[in-house]
Amino acid sequence: MILSLAATAAMSSGGGGLNSSSPLDPFDSSTSWSLFEDPANSSSLTPDLQPATTAVAFPEVNPWDVALCVTGTLISCENALVIAVLFYTPSLRAPMFVLIGSLAAADLLAGLGLILNFVFTYLVDASVEFVTLLSVALLISAFSASVLNILAITVDRYLSLYNALTYHTERTVTFTYVMVVLIWALCLALGLLPALGWNCLSDESACSICRPVTKANAVALAVAFLLVFALMTQLYLQICRIAFRHAQQIAVQHQFIAMSTTKGVSTLSAILCAFGACWLPFAMYSIVADSSYPAIYTYAAVLPATCCSVINPIVYAFRNPDIQKSLWMACCGCFPSNLSLRPRTSSDV
Repeated sequence: MILSLAATAAMSSGGGGLNSSSPLDPFDSSTSWSLFEDPANSSSLTPDLQPATTAVAFPEVNPWDVALCVTGTLISCENALVIAVLFYTPSLRAPMFVLIGSLAAADLLAGLGLILNFVFTYLVDASVEFVTLLSVALLISAFSASVLNILAITVDRYLSLYNALTYHTERTVTFTYVMVVLIWALCLALGLLPALGWNCLSDESACSICRPVTKANAVALAVAFLLVFALMTQLYLQICRIAFRHAQQIAVQHQFIAMSTTKGVSTLSAILCAFGACWLPFAMYSIVADSSYPAIYTYAAVLPATCCSVINPIVYAFRNPDIQKSLWMACCGCFPSNLSLRPRTSSDV
C-alpha cells in the first residue's frame, strides 16, 4: 500500500557513460588497442573502446520508510510477546483474552506488513504487480482486523456490564469465537479486493493516496472507519452510564466506587481519544486527497495510524494483571507483591 509513496519520494536521477566527443587518451586504462598489420608501426594501432561497467543504482532510502519499518519492528515484537504469553498460559482462555489474542495477531501481521513493505520497496522490484498486490492485501487485512478487533473488545466490555448475570456462560464463548471468525473473514475479503481487480494499476489517475487502492475504495474504507469510531464512542458512553448507575446503587461503598468509576471513565476517555488521534487524520485525508497530493502528507497521516498498533498491546494487554502476572513469572519466576490478584473481567478498564 505504501510502495507507491516510496517510489515517488525515492526517485533519483542518475547515469553515466562515455562522452564520444572527448579525445582519446592512449594512457587511459579504459582504452584498449588492437594490433593489425605491422607490430612495429604505431600507426597501425587503432583504439578499441570497451564499454564501461555501469554500477547498479539503488533508490535513496526515504527516512519516512525507515520510520515505518522501525515502527513495524516494534509492533511485531510487542504483539509477538502478547501472543506467546496467551498461548503458553492455560488460564488465559476467557472470551476477553480470545479477543486480545485476535487483536495481537492482527497487529503482528500489520507490523510484519510494514517490514515487508520496506523490503519490497528497496530490495525487491516493486514494479512487479504481484509484489504490489501482496503488500496491499496484507496491510489492508491486518489494519482492518486491528480496528474491528478493538470494536469487538468494546462490545465485549459493554455486554459484560449490560448482561453481567449471563455473561460468563458458554453462549458468550460461542458468540466471541463467531465474532472473531467473522472479523477475519471480512478483513481477508477486503484485503483481496485489489487482487481481484479493484485496483488502479491500469489507470493511475484513479489511484488514492495508497496505490494501488482506488479512490472509491479508499473513501469507502474511510467512511466505514468513521462509522466504527462513532459506534465505539456510543458504546463507551453507554459503559460510562452503566458504571455510574452501578456506583449509585451501592451506598455502602459509594465513595470508593465513585472514585474508581471516575478513574475508569478517565481511562476510557484516554483510550478513545488515543484511538481517534491515531486513525482520524488518515481517514479524513483519505477522503479528501488522491495520488496527486504530495507523498509527505500521506506519510504524515500513515505514521500515526501505524502507531495505534504500538499502543494497543499496552492498553489492552500489558495493563491486565493476569497478563502482567504471566510476564513476571516467565521473566523472573515471581511477581511483585503489590500486583493485584483479583480476577479481572471484561468490564474492568
